[in-house]
Amino acid sequence: MPELPEVETVVRDLRGLVVDAEITGVRVSWLKTLRSQDPDAFARAVVGRTIIGTSRRAKLVVLDLDDGQAITIHLKMTGQLFVVSSGVMEDPYIRLILSFADGRELWFRDIRKFGRVGVARRDGPAGDLRGELGGDKGFKGFGPEPLDAAFTARVFRKGIRGRKGRLKPLLLDQGFLAGVGNIYADEALWAARLHPLRSASTLRPADEGRLYREIRRILAEAVERRGSSIDDYTAPEGDGSMQEQLKVYQRAGEPCFRCGRPIRRIVVGARSTHFCSWCQRLPARDKPGAAAILRGMEPRTGAAPVIRTGPRWTEIGGGDGSLGTPTGSTRRAAGSQASRAERTKRAAATRRAAARAATGARPDTARSDGRPVEPGRAS
Repeated sequence: MPELPEVETVVRDLRGLVVDAEITGVRVSWLKTLRSQDPDAFARAVVGRTIIGTSRRAKLVVLDLDDGQAITIHLKMTGQLFVVSSGVMEDPYIRLILSFADGRELWFRDIRKFGRVGVARRDGPAGDLRGELGGDKGFKGFGPEPLDAAFTARVFRKGIRGRKGRLKPLLLDQGFLAGVGNIYADEALWAARLHPLRSASTLRPADEGRLYREIRRILAEAVERRGSSIDDYTAPEGDGSMQEQLKVYQRAGEPCFRCGRPIRRIVVGARSTHFCSWCQRLPARDKPGAAAILRGMEPRTGAAPVIRTGPRWTEIGGGDGSLGTPTGSTRRAAGSQASRAERTKRAAATRRAAARAATGARPDTARSDGRPVEPGRAS
């Protein structure tokens, strides 16, 4: 799922494409894409309105309207946004279209149909979002934005010292910290040398300081590099390159960049979690409670680096079936893991390229340093 850096990249790309655009029409092809599931109410709320700005809250793309309301878009797993010229032939995965007065359209493309679009209201021009069309759910449950200037080390320490849970689930809790997801939680914990199953209550001030600094550093770098194009994520102006800088995420069985020992993988709260068991030591007091989870660790300490796994979502498809790994198959972590990772990357890159071609968007133009080359309008 796109996290803070990916959503921020989409927001920045859209800023030069949709600001000052007047919405003249709405088309919805998958009703559940709308939070309200009421196309008429959604159309009444947005048609005739002008987009005056783009912003982000947690993992939401926010399009601010001239009447104080805002369109909120949660990309979820496979959501993509493209601005195209009217008349471009729609592909089967376009779930919602906003038509603009200048003849262009904003397309929400979502293969797996998990993305959601709604309408909320601002508490003043610079205030937070509240309420939402089709429900009473508000946005006050979001925690602080980790890249905001107001999010200081003192604020972080105050928040984490009131928690007793494990670090990985805590970082994924949007009520604790907005926008951090699976990728950057793993990366920040590795950089801070903290085990994902360590309890927050065991952290010393030095540990808290390292984790705070690494969260901000990694997220800022990822924004600069336009995020991680690992699965289906692509922005209107192209892919990101942060995936080339990741130290642990999806590297199970490969050597740790610090110590050379194999990166381990466990499942925490149904999420794959990657770490180095040597660099990220688990305190003795946390070991009994973590024993059941660690028994499923891949590759196991002292054992041959063999990993059993089923196919990832990014490996499903591919025509000749060469992209998949049969469920329950066994593979060697060193050679086969790298081979599987490359197949996964190729499959995902192929899907992203197909999405851009299908929507008429220009080919990916991200440079090797992650920044776009001469950003412009999607064709």
